[in-house]
Amino acid sequence: MNRQYSRADDLVRQFDAVLRTLVPRAAQPSRPSPATPEVHDDHLSDEERRHAEGLMRINHTGEVCAQALYQGQGLTAKLPEIRGQMEAAAQEEIDHLAWCDARLQELGGHTSRLNPLFYAASFGIGAVAGAVGDRVSLGFVAATEEQVGRHLDAHMAELPPGDHRSRAVLRQMAIDEAHHAHHAQQALEAGGARFPGPVKAGMTLASRVMTKSVYKF
Repeated sequence: MNRQYSRADDLVRQFDAVLRTLVPRAAQPSRPSPATPEVHDDHLSDEERRHAEGLMRINHTGEVCAQALYQGQGLTAKLPEIRGQMEAAAQEEIDHLAWCDARLQELGGHTSRLNPLFYAASFGIGAVAGAVGDRVSLGFVAATEEQVGRHLDAHMAELPPGDHRSRAVLRQMAIDEAHHAHHAQQALEAGGARFPGPVKAGMTLASRVMTKSVYKF
């Protein structure tokens, strides 16, 4: 028999999700990091290490935003199956969050101090999208996954040539996101709302603001 969660249960689960997303090393992955002990970096100069750290911090914050978007959409989605899809997507992204966090530690770096701000903004956007309607919510997922795929490809090209461990993490993330994008495309075909060009342009601009601000902070 399925348990019926109360409003208090939902709030506790939401608070737990916030902590697991924002507190460093709190997220527990379901899969081991692709940066296995067998993957070794070549020598990285101080400048290369700082650049890799900045890129991985951007990727970590991107996963914080993804968690918040899915959690916000799951909270306000109208259909139970849509809420389930959003919760499942957020769980899958936990691996990426934890992998990026671990790689930042290896590089001697830190997660962005701006993460709480980006979490709150992304959660609000997701909640609004879910409240507007499930078609918009599904369309938002599809548009987001489309941008994430391009973002990961660009970062793999930008990493220092000798940073094999970061590249292994991003490569697996790209594979996972390609699967997410396939499911998002199916959602569009099932009735999701395609986002117009100006909306996607706005999403791209917001992404650029995030990447510029968290590279060092």
